[in-house]
Amino acid sequence: MGTKRKKLEKKAIYIVRSLTRMYPRAHVFLHHSNQFELLVAVMLSAQCTDKKVNEVTACLFKKYKNIGDYVKAGESKSGIRKFEMDIFQTGFFKAKTKHILQTAKIIHEHHNGEVPRSMQELLLLPGVGRKTANIILESAFGIIEGIPVDTHVFRLAHVFGLSNAKTADGVEKDLCSLIPKRLWKNLSYRMISYGREYCPARRHNHKQCPLSKIGL
Repeated sequence: MGTKRKKLEKKAIYIVRSLTRMYPRAHVFLHHSNQFELLVAVMLSAQCTDKKVNEVTACLFKKYKNIGDYVKAGESKSGIRKFEMDIFQTGFFKAKTKHILQTAKIIHEHHNGEVPRSMQELLLLPGVGRKTANIILESAFGIIEGIPVDTHVFRLAHVFGLSNAKTADGVEKDLCSLIPKRLWKNLSYRMISYGREYCPARRHNHKQCPLSKIGL
């Protein structure tokens, strides 16, 4: 292993441990009371803030109390239209409605109403990619298979110099290769917390960020 690679791995571990000290209790930000609600919330979070999703699901989860309610909504045009209006504020509501209601039907019919607990099965669900699958596996089942990469994680991986990949999957691959698996848990939420508090996407002075003294 080259010296440059060793330095990069050391830097990555230092960043992870620093974030762990800063945000020891970081966890998924989306409100939910069961595994399927978490799946719905994560699907709604695409191109939408967690705050807005939590506002929408506060009402949504009272109206649709179990997976059967979602299946029923998808059985008629009126049910689909009502669901679209129920999630309208999260954006891309037509695509999200289609994916969520189709996913509910698949889980109801092929998984006995239980959210799948493997990466392979989750990726077969409509609208579910690696980020969503990683969140579900980690937060719903305690299974650590990868690192969820959202816009904050993607951006900070580049800011920290841990990845030059142009895709979320590429960034995840880079992070997983640099960071020991024992440190993956909740890393995504710690990076998100850091991005929100100190290092946002808007233009700012990186020298004022707490982790700016590690050769960023």
